[in-house]
Amino acid sequence: MDSETSIVSEVVETIFKVQSVESSIELPPEQWSSLEIVIPEENQKKLLYEEGLYDPGSGEICAKYIGVSASSILRHPYYNYPAIKDPGIEEALLQPEKPIVYPDDGQELYLATCRKMNQCPVRSFYRGLLDKEIDLRYYCVSAAGIRAMTIALRYNKTVKTLNLTDNFLNDDASYHLGEMLLSNNTITDLILRGCRIGPTGVSRLVYSLPQNRGLQNLDLSYNQLGDEGMEHIAKAVFYGIDIKKINLSYNNITGRGVMLLAEPFETNNKFTHIDLSWNKVFTPGSYAFLSKLSESTCLQELNLAWNSLSGARLSQALKDIMLCPLLNDLNLSNNKLEGEAITNIIANLGKAKKLVCLNLSFNPLTPADAMKVLNKVRAPAVKLHKLYLDNVFVTGEFLNLLARMKGMKSKKNLIVTYGGVVGSFIPKGPDIRELILNRIEYLTKKSKKRSVDIALVFLQLQKENRTIINNKDFGGVIESFGARLDEGLVEELCLTFPGPRTAKSRTVNVDLIVEYVKRKWPDRKLPPTPPPEPEPEPPPPKGKDAKKGKKGKGKK
Repeated sequence: MDSETSIVSEVVETIFKVQSVESSIELPPEQWSSLEIVIPEENQKKLLYEEGLYDPGSGEICAKYIGVSASSILRHPYYNYPAIKDPGIEEALLQPEKPIVYPDDGQELYLATCRKMNQCPVRSFYRGLLDKEIDLRYYCVSAAGIRAMTIALRYNKTVKTLNLTDNFLNDDASYHLGEMLLSNNTITDLILRGCRIGPTGVSRLVYSLPQNRGLQNLDLSYNQLGDEGMEHIAKAVFYGIDIKKINLSYNNITGRGVMLLAEPFETNNKFTHIDLSWNKVFTPGSYAFLSKLSESTCLQELNLAWNSLSGARLSQALKDIMLCPLLNDLNLSNNKLEGEAITNIIANLGKAKKLVCLNLSFNPLTPADAMKVLNKVRAPAVKLHKLYLDNVFVTGEFLNLLARMKGMKSKKNLIVTYGGVVGSFIPKGPDIRELILNRIEYLTKKSKKRSVDIALVFLQLQKENRTIINNKDFGGVIESFGARLDEGLVEELCLTFPGPRTAKSRTVNVDLIVEYVKRKWPDRKLPPTPPPEPEPEPPPPKGKDAKKGKKGKGKK
């Protein structure tokens, strides 16, 4: 077994030997790892510094080369170089963006909005944001431009009047104006005359008016609203708009359209000025509107001109409107009111305590109707100061009554207009004979080289006994004296001084012309006719005749 067993010797190599060092024993400074500095044999920075090509800077030593000991320093050198503060990246990523607050005048907001929308700012609008009125009449503002303007006007506290006359606005622009009126209660006058917004545009405009308490005057004339647009206005009135003055002229509104306002007027009627001129209110439905309007306690001015109003039934509604307690101006001009209608309208003049102006101009009133109106105004109970009857003819009796009324103390300031006077008054115009002769005088003496005195021409014709001349030959006769006249003037002269007329032609009476010329220019006369020259004596005879004469004389 000893022979089979072999002794194997193992060789073990020592890799690492752990020394028994107590943890409480501190290593000597020579063994500190922070002091083990390996300095290269050739430092490039030192070499460059010696050559003057390197500047070490502030002289601070990097913390890597400083021996660190918790017992020798109070603060670790690395804390002298804190981390960079967050410049706002975290806030920008995690927090919502802070809104930009613009001033209430809207100037900066308007420029920012135009910049964002890539729109050119309107200088007059930008400056007007600090004034009481912004006037953009005929400015051709686009819908995008209106949007930027309305955004700037939402919180403006300065502008009172916004005038957009004749800027063709579409539905989008009307919508933005309506949105602006939701928050802006400073604007009192909004003028949209001739903007052609139509029924769809007015629906977007007036939907916000019940929430607005600042707008007082709304001008929607020349906008082609029609009866469909009146439906949206009636709905806004029903919900309680606070507008005082409204202008709906030139909108093709019929009686059906104004009838839609009758029901809203039962609950809300704050209109003080209503303009419905140049529409079609004479159609059926206007009676219901006027009857309900007569119950208003706020109405001050009503304009129903150019509506072809006529008939006794409609005049009864106009008669009731006179009873409005604050009505001071009623315009019924350019209609078809006459006879019984006028009698009905003026029946309540004495009860209209505030009525100052009544306009009945350009109605087919007869002189008798005008006399009825003036007799009614004569009553002391009538407080009317202005009565307009333009294009209405009156009589002398009307003028005498008006003169007597002007002498009354209560009617001395009464203003009455009328068209003309019929009856004994005969108007006198200019004398056509004088006009024609003055014109001929000017034309014949205009040329200094060929000046002709036309008065002497007519006197010469009479002297030559050429008193009756044919019309066709008269122009040539005048031209023979060196005076050239156009055919129209010669024809007018022949018509003014006519002579005997035949079946085929007309003549001119020169005697009539000379009679008027002598009264017009009495100092113009023909030169006196020189006496006739004596006849020359015959020459004495010659030859045989002379000898015979001598012999004869000798015999005698």
